[in-house]
Amino acid sequence: MTRNTVEKTPVTMLGLGAMGTALARTWLAADHPLTVWNRTPARATALAAEGARVVDNAAEAVAANTLIVVCLLDDPSVDEVLADTDLADKDVVNLTTSTPAQARARAGWARERGARYLDGGIMAVPPMIGVPEAGGYVFYSGSRELFERHQETLAVPVGTTYVGEDAGFAALHDVALLSAMYGMFAGAAHAFALIRKEDIAPAALAPLLADWLVAMAPAVHQTADHLRNGDYTKGVVSNLAMQVAGTPTFLKTAEEQGVSPQLLSPYFELMSRRLAEGSAEEDLTGVIDLLVY
Repeated sequence: MTRNTVEKTPVTMLGLGAMGTALARTWLAADHPLTVWNRTPARATALAAEGARVVDNAAEAVAANTLIVVCLLDDPSVDEVLADTDLADKDVVNLTTSTPAQARARAGWARERGARYLDGGIMAVPPMIGVPEAGGYVFYSGSRELFERHQETLAVPVGTTYVGEDAGFAALHDVALLSAMYGMFAGAAHAFALIRKEDIAPAALAPLLADWLVAMAPAVHQTADHLRNGDYTKGVVSNLAMQVAGTPTFLKTAEEQGVSPQLLSPYFELMSRRLAEGSAEEDLTGVIDLLVY
């Protein structure tokens, strides 16, 4: 063991799925002493060959180090795995996908057991881990002091973005961004469906579609400004009335192409509802107010 290894923060990794294994490998490559546990022991074999200490149970893994990183299937799995462990004076970083409410409850659960807690939302897929230029990162929320204490270690596998003391904020940011992603995927699916029966190559549409989505992305800044100041008409160049008037063309085109409008219709219906309230000069920001109850 080198002197450099001794100086680096030891890490315990609970959960060796694709993501957990990718995280573990980057800590090993950076000479962090690593203790690992996984419900299926065979998944730890390769990491043992790379220098990880493999233990037989979660309790032993937790006892080995102060910094405990958890990356399991779901929130109930965290209960099951950590049920018989002693978390007193441990720093628990939970990267298991959860809802904001689950994260807040988990923070309270950790405090009751004498642990300090950070929740994380991973904005990356396993191949992005350990590859800084890939642009992945993890949202962290909870104890700022704990985040600052371990930021250097947590940043070894992937970038870090701290979003607040509220333990639920990492999960909330995670789901907010992923929700927007799925909305984008839905629009792209509809676009490809429209050309599916035509002599138009999907590969020819793809760069046009990608460039268009990139060009439209900055509109989120205007939406944020409208929500901040409450004036949904500021800087509008394509108002709600004009956009609602154009929706029949989209629906008719879908019908002509033999494509279901089910990915677009709910949004168009919300646009029409907002217009009915007399907000013709707004942009689309008012739709957000219809979604919140």
